[in-house]
Amino acid sequence: MMSVHALRHSRLLVPRVRCLSSSVPTVKLFIDGKFVESKTKKWVDLYNPATNQLLSRVPCATQEEMNAAAESAQAAFRSWRETSAMSRQQVMFKLQHLIKENMKKLAASITQEQGKTLADAEGDVLRGLQVVEHACSITSLQLGETLGSVSKDMDTYTFREPLGVCAGVTPFNFPAMIPLWMFPMALVCGNTCIMKPSEMDPGACMMLVQLAKEAGVPDGVLNVIHGQKEAVDFVCDHPYIRAISFVGSDRVGKYIYERGSANGKRVQSNMGAKNHGVILPDANKEHTINQLVGAAFGAAGQRCMALSTVIFVGKAKEWLPEIVERARKLKVNEGTQPGTDLGPLISTSAKHRVCELVQSGVTEGAKLLLDGRGIKVPGYEKGNFVGPTVLAEVKPDMKCYTEEIFGPVLVAMNVDSLDEAIEVINKNPYGNGTAIFTTSGAAARKFQNQVDVGQIGINVPIPVPLPMFSFTGSRGSFRGDTHFYGKQGVQFYTQVKTITSLWKQEDVSGAMPTVMPTLK
Repeated sequence: MMSVHALRHSRLLVPRVRCLSSSVPTVKLFIDGKFVESKTKKWVDLYNPATNQLLSRVPCATQEEMNAAAESAQAAFRSWRETSAMSRQQVMFKLQHLIKENMKKLAASITQEQGKTLADAEGDVLRGLQVVEHACSITSLQLGETLGSVSKDMDTYTFREPLGVCAGVTPFNFPAMIPLWMFPMALVCGNTCIMKPSEMDPGACMMLVQLAKEAGVPDGVLNVIHGQKEAVDFVCDHPYIRAISFVGSDRVGKYIYERGSANGKRVQSNMGAKNHGVILPDANKEHTINQLVGAAFGAAGQRCMALSTVIFVGKAKEWLPEIVERARKLKVNEGTQPGTDLGPLISTSAKHRVCELVQSGVTEGAKLLLDGRGIKVPGYEKGNFVGPTVLAEVKPDMKCYTEEIFGPVLVAMNVDSLDEAIEVINKNPYGNGTAIFTTSGAAARKFQNQVDVGQIGINVPIPVPLPMFSFTGSRGSFRGDTHFYGKQGVQFYTQVKTITSLWKQEDVSGAMPTVMPTLK
């Protein structure tokens, strides 16, 4: 089993684990409302991806520490579940205010640990904040149902009640957004939560936990553990944990889904992707090229919804040289530098893997139109940088197509018709997202009805729904029954209790009271 830092592909190397040196800052655990120094002897080094300088060390929590987090969450659930929906709503109002106030601090932490640009890091926080704002609607989201007089003198009604202790395991690529997909919805529904952020960049999650405490989340309601496989096994196996949310790689996602489900837990698991953008010749050219370049290379391609594959239909392939030139002009630099379009990859092993997959495409016959592998960034020569890269004339059996690259690499394919494009997409095992660029409503409607993908953009390159809807990746990109946030998020974090009551009308006393009632 690989290290569980939720890197988007299982072949990446395990982060180095070593004994603690007192000269390097350490990341704390958060247990029972307190930041706690771990007593572990196993630590994971955390590096700045732009410089590869050691920033801090992340503990692999001991079994005793993880048990303490579970005990704290279980004990806190007894009182938190009884807290009124309006009180939990007020906590979410305060949390969203505190996140807004600390947006730039959160973004700076993300850029330092993950590498994305400051603007992209703020977007990371903003998309998570939108889920918190949606959680503020819990007083209408968690409503039950009622049917009066289902039979004579009989009513049936339902409540949505919290499950208990829930857990979240998050990836490196969205250090703020993904935790905010999980714990706010879990908490506002009345659950308690144990988070295990990626050991590659836990800083933003730890800041969010501090803000949650300031917002009024009681001690024990939200806990944080750190670690690798042992921590994930703990989450899958501990009897107090009722539900697990995961975003990350295929291998780990399947492992968590199978092991957690075998232990009777609810699991929602968002995994890998291969997202296609279909370009028809009638599309708005300028809009399409701008959207495609941003979706393919933004965040250095480290998005599960990156538009990493473009399918040109007919003469649309003539646009490829302009796309290459637009990509060539993107500025690669350290994330805090003004004008930067994309920063480094998360690790040296991630860079190595991306470069290997590009070379595999060349070896198998693809045309390398733009090669970003040898890029050097002045002042950041030791960084994990790969520039925008374009592989053309890619075939469906090539490794650069069959595997998720998770880097700033666009693979281009050519087909003669929309039907062929749909066939290519439907034969791919993933179903996270896809997009079509066209000015034809008929073509767009045909595409949306026939393509077997969970999230579709029409002239929208990254169709991630806002939180009033749910994130609905499908097929090989998802395991589980209910998705993240939106109505499905509330369904995931609650269980339905149905009450059938009988109060016979003839039992009503007909006597009219005529005296002052007394307390007896």
